[in-house]
Amino acid sequence: MRMILAVAAVLYSASAFAQTEKPPMVGDKPLVQVKPKGTKEGTKEAAAKPAAAAKGKPQSVAVRLQACLEIDDGTKDRLNCYDAVIPPAPKPKPAKAKGYADCRFFKEEDERLACFNGFAESIPKLPKN
Repeated sequence: MRMILAVAAVLYSASAFAQTEKPPMVGDKPLVQVKPKGTKEGTKEAAAKPAAAAKGKPQSVAVRLQACLEIDDGTKDRLNCYDAVIPPAPKPKPAKAKGYADCRFFKEEDERLACFNGFAESIPKLPKN
């Protein structure tokens, strides 16, 4: 009986010593707990962010370009939609576009619209989750 009490006392005291105010150590460096990026403790915004992130997930460029196809073809509104996804940056004489990002280099609106239409229509439809 005394032996059981002695073992219990040793274990209890060892656990009491282990609970100090120093952070846990890994080797000679303190163990660091990593928090998710962009959240701050104690703010109302941090509690609201996960709910907002679930509603409006950031969409890929392909999905945003395909969304522009729903606007009437050949209109300024569709071009504005494409320009919102990829802002224009005209160059003097661009070569043929190799990708959708190259469409922003066309100075003429009609050429830029036709370029975006060609790439947006060729993107395979993504499954909706």
